[in-house]
Amino acid sequence: MKNILNTSSLGLLAGALLFASCGNSTKTTTTDSTSTETTTMTTDSAALKPTGPAPEWGKTIHPEMQAVIEKLVSYGDKPTESLSATDARKNHTPTDAVMDLVKENNITLPAPGVDTVGKEIPVAGGNIHLRIYTPKVGKGPFPVIVYYHGGGFVIANIDVYNASAQGLAEQVGAVVVSVAYRLAPEHKFPTAHNDSFAAYEWTLKNAASINADPKKIAVLGESAGGNLAANVSIMARDKKIMVPLHEVLVYPIAQADMTTKSYTAYAAAHPLNKPMMAWFTEKYVTAMAEAKDPRISLVNANLKGLPPTTIITAEIDPLNNDGMMLADKLKAAGVTVDTKNYDGVTHEFFGMAAVVPEAKEAQAYAADQLKKVFGK
Repeated sequence: MKNILNTSSLGLLAGALLFASCGNSTKTTTTDSTSTETTTMTTDSAALKPTGPAPEWGKTIHPEMQAVIEKLVSYGDKPTESLSATDARKNHTPTDAVMDLVKENNITLPAPGVDTVGKEIPVAGGNIHLRIYTPKVGKGPFPVIVYYHGGGFVIANIDVYNASAQGLAEQVGAVVVSVAYRLAPEHKFPTAHNDSFAAYEWTLKNAASINADPKKIAVLGESAGGNLAANVSIMARDKKIMVPLHEVLVYPIAQADMTTKSYTAYAAAHPLNKPMMAWFTEKYVTAMAEAKDPRISLVNANLKGLPPTTIITAEIDPLNNDGMMLADKLKAAGVTVDTKNYDGVTHEFFGMAAVVPEAKEAQAYAADQLKKVFGK
């Protein structure tokens, strides 16, 4: 389970979920049938205890979150920012840490409540892979959520983020289309953004074929995926097609200034730190000036007419202020915004519901927001 996210020396961006191995671009292997690895959980996370004191960069960290970070650091991987993208993708992931803690603490995960199937779709310049999660309970057509994983546009994949996508499908009772957009530096900006919109368009046009209702569609993304989800809404508005009914943005990348209060306070945090964010940016853009493009710096974008938005942030996260700044900009543009900040947890906590109580709460919050929109 060493694929694509990583431990940036004591840092890493992507943790949230539970599995690894889909590669980094257009194809997955045999993991589209998700039968044993799952995520929406009932857990005995109280069994998790850190072995040392709280780290200097996160004195307020909660015990379960600290246990995950300690496990991640224990792998001894080289810092992400010191590696090539290819080598960074071989580092352990927060998913690995979560799964090892699950095994070591005999935490039982429930059987999956979804069926999965893979689908290749054409996009400009190639193909991308989708994984489609369909609830085992209930009858369609189901609402549909297009989901975008994190990883700074450079690392991670839909296997690493399986837990979030599966958890959403199970808790909302919706089809989830998880998008394996192409990664940088092999595919520079705005490839990931264009791939993400192409996947959204495909979902709208092919909803009937996946037992989904295109009139009940939402987008959700984590970190870089949160940025992509917001951009999909913007592109849908501008191209005058069906705009998502709702967007859930989980600690989204929303601006390019790395001197904000949270960037300064959590510059050395894990799993995401300031050097990693600079590394991600350099890998995705052709020139650093592109980081101020409104597609990356969402706070500079035209946000009027976007759907109601839910923003989830983590306290111990360089991107904490990104989410809050975006919320303010959205409100100023007349968009309805709900936000929740979770104390004591780090970037990428959202998919760790197997072991981190705040992740379970955040998933339930996101699911409730979406169920309201879908009339469930």
